[in-house]
Order: sequence, then structure tokens, then C-alpha cells
Amino acid sequence: MDRPIIFSIDDDPQVLRAVRRDLQAQYGDTYKILSTTSANEALEILRDLKNSNDAVALFLCDQRMPEMEGVEFLEKAILIYPEAKRVLLTAYSDTAAAIKAINDVKLDYYLIKPWDPPEEKLYPAINDLLDDWQSNYVPEFKGIKVAGFQFSPQSHLIKDYLASNLIPYRWLDIEKNPDAVNLLAINKLKHTDLPLVFFEEGSWLVKPSIREIAEKIGMAPQITHDIYDVVIIGAGPAGLAAAVYGASEGLKTLMIERKAPGGQAGTSSRIENYLGFPSGLSGADLTRRAISQAVRLGAGFLSPQSVNDIRQKDGYKTIILDEGSEIISRTVVITTGVDYRKLEVKGVDNFTGAGIYYGAATTEASACKDKDVYIIGGGNSAGQAAIYLSKFAENIHIVIRKDDLSQTMSAYLIEQISHTSNIHVLPNTEIIEAGGEHCLEKLTLININSNETVIRDAAALYIFIGAKPYTDWIKLDIIKNSKGFIETGRELRNYEDFTTTWKLNRDPFLLETSCAGVFAAGDVRAGAMNRIASAVGEGSMAISFVHKYLADV
Repeated sequence: MDRPIIFSIDDDPQVLRAVRRDLQAQYGDTYKILSTTSANEALEILRDLKNSNDAVALFLCDQRMPEMEGVEFLEKAILIYPEAKRVLLTAYSDTAAAIKAINDVKLDYYLIKPWDPPEEKLYPAINDLLDDWQSNYVPEFKGIKVAGFQFSPQSHLIKDYLASNLIPYRWLDIEKNPDAVNLLAINKLKHTDLPLVFFEEGSWLVKPSIREIAEKIGMAPQITHDIYDVVIIGAGPAGLAAAVYGASEGLKTLMIERKAPGGQAGTSSRIENYLGFPSGLSGADLTRRAISQAVRLGAGFLSPQSVNDIRQKDGYKTIILDEGSEIISRTVVITTGVDYRKLEVKGVDNFTGAGIYYGAATTEASACKDKDVYIIGGGNSAGQAAIYLSKFAENIHIVIRKDDLSQTMSAYLIEQISHTSNIHVLPNTEIIEAGGEHCLEKLTLININSNETVIRDAAALYIFIGAKPYTDWIKLDIIKNSKGFIETGRELRNYEDFTTTWKLNRDPFLLETSCAGVFAAGDVRAGAMNRIASAVGEGSMAISFVHKYLADV
């Protein structure tokens, strides 16, 4: 951690040198000593320090300065560093101004020049002030800060991206956090500029896109090979496993992810049935381990980056990215997983990202503190979200159409829910409307047996109503079933148009699509088991088939 700062300002260079000498001798090991002869320059330095998250512990400034008096300087300086201690250097004739400053700027102390010997007239007073400052000092967060409105879809998108990519950040709600207000005032920014992303070195982005943030923090996509052996599209459990095995087995491996690694599993607050982790682990932790493993073994990783199409020519696959650039690979593994199905209910679109969220959205959990929250869906993801959110919300209500959770949720989760006093299951119930002014405030529920409706206050709604495969982007002649899942292996023989695209003498490998050398694994594949362990297994298995394919071409 950087040392806190003691800042001295005096227009007389000789006096300033003496002040700096005495401060450096006594406090230089613990504090950074800064000084300047210009009050205006000092204010500019303070703004830069604030943007860089440096802490100022104490101001020591002269009262009589040509640019502005010391009291005026302190009035401006405490707007930037309100917690810093304030000491005024005065001549005997200025004691009246110093006494007045005690009320005007809450002056902590004034020193009459000269202060020799410092051991008697300077250090004891400064020691007391610094001890008092340290007792209340909480080190400033070093890293990215996101300032915005709590119920802003764009703010939610930024927070979700940073959290999903395991990038530490601090959220500053402009309506509740004075630090957010101070940051805007210091940098002469307005509410219309929100959301804002502030970076550690002092720069910021106004209403940034995810791509702009990625470029700023050094996560912009980079292609390192002219031709890859395997390109994996999607960085969920299946894609991560494929990347680990592909890279570890010497293949030139590239993984492309349109949002953030981990897929739906990556947003899970707790996974308790994954082999080898008896105490469970979060989806973010599993993702972090897998990404580190894949990159360490040599896999490339592009994120956020979307694929628009795959083309085949002369046995090579050309992956077309959303901005038009192309990547050439000998094989492709599609592991794009699934998206949450949309809740087609009046009002939901109006508040998506502003109180209504698809998936766990753990970044918004703290905003649910002591409020009523609703979850729609009865699967394991809904149960895990309920357990996690119960630590924040006053009440969690799980809305399901069935009589109970037994048909859709694992027994261990049902048992945990039954022993969590603030989680309540609402069976035979649907949501028919979402309402509010600027964010979600109310939900209208209906009992599907009695048709009775009720309006409930709701701070948030988390939606887990099933999933659809993310395959709409595929334009290549890859056969999909009626629900959009990719067919692979022998099942392709059941489709009449299979023979029009498949021209090899052999049958497709188990995870191979109707286009030779293009494989599918995980939830995006028809017949997949929809379990993290099975997705990991399919991802690693896909690489074994990649090897077989490459051996034949």
C-alpha cells in the first residue's frame, strides 16, 4: 500500500524547505512528504492524487500566500480530502485569522512561526493529529471503480462483466455513496455522464461499452497464430475443459467467449455436487481455476468477442468475428451453451437490468438487503440463487407452477431451503405483470388453480425459467433439432439432409456435427445431460476426437 501523504504549502521557498526538512526527518519513513510554493498547483496535484486513490493525512499551509490565503486554500482542499487534518502556519499578527479558521474550515491546529525546536513546538501537535487520522483511516480501494445509478441496465452490464471476468472493482451508487458524488465533482463530471468507470491510474470512461473496458484493462482480443489446430467457441465448463486438454496435448488452441468465462455455471453462487470439492465451490472460483489452467498450458483466450459465422474451404475452417476479422483453424469445437429463456410477461422488458435479472446476478445481491425478492423457476440454479440471496434479503419467494420442488430440484437444495427461514415457496403460481416507476417495485401474481391475483412489493426478480441453445448465429450447414440444439454422432443419420453435407466414408464421431471437423460439446449439444461434470467430460472428449480427425486429414 502507498504511504499516506503530508502536504505542505508555503510561498516562501526558504520556509518551505525548513518545513519539508523537519517533516521528512520525523515522518519520512511512514508518510510521503509533498510540498509546493503554489496553492493553485497544490489543488491540481490534489485532484490527481484523488484520482489515483492516494490518501492525504494532513495539510500544513501558510496563511499569507499571494495566490490565495491559507484558509481559502483549505476550504478548497477539504472538498477533495475532507478527512485530512488541517494545520495553519501563521505569524503572530495572523492569530485572529487562525482562530476564525477553526470555525470556517474546522482547523485542527495553528502554528506560530518560527516553530524551533520542532521536537517541542511541531512534532507533538503533528503526532496527535496523525494518530487521530490513522484511527479513522480506511485505506482507499485500489482498483477499478464503477459509479452509476443502482437501477441502470448499463451499470448492471458493466458490473456483471467485471464480476464474471473476476476483475476486482468497487461499486459507487451515485444516490447513496458520497464518494461517487465527490469523484464527479472533482473531475467536473455530470450525472448525464453515468455510468462512469474510473481506473487506478486516474483516467475514466464515460458510458463505456464492454469492448472499451476490455481494451483499457488489457483484455482486448489478440490472435497469436496464423492457423490454429482447434478453436473453441464458448468458455463455459465444456469449452474450458476443451481448452485445457487441447493446450496440454500440444494443439494450437484458441478459446473465444462473447461475454465472460464460466457460462451459466460461472454465475452460480455455490456448486455443491461437483466431484472433488466436498465443501462446494462457487462458479466464479471454478472458472478462475480453469482459466488459469488453460492459459498456463498455452491456450489463447479472446473475450469479449462474438462469432458471426463459420465457413469451410479446402478442409480449413474460417471463423468470422463480429467486427469482421477472420481466424483460420483446422477444427472447431462449439461449446456456446444456452441462454436463459425470456419471461414474456407485461413489464418485464421495462425493468430488465433495473430490478429484473436473468440468472443469479450476484453483483446486485447487496441492493436486496432487508427487502423482499422473488425468484421464478424451480431448478437447481434457482435453488442456489435462493440460498445465496437469503443472506441479504429479508424474504425470498420462489415462484413455481408445480405443487412443489421435488420434480425439478436436487434433494440437497430442497433440504437447505426447508431449513432457511426466510425462503418461501409459492406453488401453483405465475407472475403476470411487473410494475414500477424507474425500477421494479411490484409484481402481480396469480394462483393458477384459483385464478386469484395478488400484488406484492418486490425489490428484485431473478428469472430461471429454462434455457434455449445459443445457436442462432450458426449459418453453416450444421444440423440442429427442432429446439435448436446441435445434433452430433450417429443421431445425424436420422435426418434426410445429412447426406447432402456429409461426404466422408466414415460415420461422424460421437461429438462431431454434420460438418466434418466441427464438434459440439456441453449444453449446446442435443442429448447433453445438463450437468457441469458431464460438460467437462464432453469438452475433454471433444479434443480426443479432434486428434482423430487431424490424424485422418
